[in-house]
Amino acid sequence: MTVPRRRKKTRRLRGSRLHGFGKQRQHRKSGRKGGSGKSGRHKHKWTWTVAKSPNYFGRGRRGFRGSGKEHRIINLSEVEQRLNEFLEEGAAVESKGGEIELDLIKAGYEKVLGGGDLSTPMTIKCRSFSTRAADKIERAGGKALRVD
Repeated sequence: MTVPRRRKKTRRLRGSRLHGFGKQRQHRKSGRKGGSGKSGRHKHKWTWTVAKSPNYFGRGRRGFRGSGKEHRIINLSEVEQRLNEFLEEGAAVESKGGEIELDLIKAGYEKVLGGGDLSTPMTIKCRSFSTRAADKIERAGGKALRVD
């Protein structure tokens, strides 16, 4: 016993070339779009991946990234040169004994580097010091105080 089935459209449209779908490129399978789903994102769809979804493979952007924050730094040679300026601003105070106390946080600096030399003994307050800067300050007879 045979079961009656609906006649296929292809039988009816044999010889019509486009089978009622307009242009030839229409109604093709996923090969027309370069693969189904997310296929080809590491190969022929790579430019799309980079432009539209750069974090798709879970890595994000690569390469060097700085901290994003700029630190205001000053060298010891510059501290020596601008000492009078700091005294006028009020960032530096000279005590009765002749020792100078310099608060670089008030002057707007965050780190002291060891470029140059320090000849006058002074106490310098800052958020951070390089190891060379701290050594040079102590060799000159002063103190390097870290303040947060």
